[in-house]
Amino acid sequence: MSARAVIPYVVSRLALPAVLSLVANLAVAQDAPDVSTPEVEPPVAAAPVVEPAMNYERLGRILAALDPEMQPSGPAFQLQIQEVPVFVITDESADRMRAMVPIREAKDLSAEDMMRMMQANFDSALDARYAVANGTLWATFIHPLSPLKKDQLISGLGQTVNAARTYGTLYSGGAMQFGGGDSNSLQQQLLQELLKKGEEI
Repeated sequence: MSARAVIPYVVSRLALPAVLSLVANLAVAQDAPDVSTPEVEPPVAAAPVVEPAMNYERLGRILAALDPEMQPSGPAFQLQIQEVPVFVITDESADRMRAMVPIREAKDLSAEDMMRMMQANFDSALDARYAVANGTLWATFIHPLSPLKKDQLISGLGQTVNAARTYGTLYSGGAMQFGGGDSNSLQQQLLQELLKKGEEI
């Protein structure tokens, strides 16, 4: 065998074990777990707080936090919010509730009054509504009972009081309002005060 033929032969004989060893090491490395970069578990999101269904008892506890002198009477409650009388009536069999604030007698309402309240029911009264029943004009908040959330209830009560107070002027629930002036900030203040009272419930 010539020297020229021996060199490739020797190189191939020497290189073959090295190549086989390299391939084997690569195979082991691919099968072995990567300890240099451990997998990081994604943070587990906190479970959302689920409120219990609203019922007569829970509604009463929330109203008592807003007015400790609240008076239950059968399926209804009577309380005052900033010296405004509020009546809350529940019907658990129908799964409904209604908050009401009396405004005035309905018999002398003009066509213009009625038109303005219907306009307010469409936009500025928001979750509150103007309504007539039993000869009285009311500001009301009406909602299914069991899905009602605490903050929805408190906001609805505040809007109902604001709608009663602003009858004849802004006709507003006070949760949002365009334009300047002091009325919006005063109405917002009532909503924020009520929500603060309900924070610990």
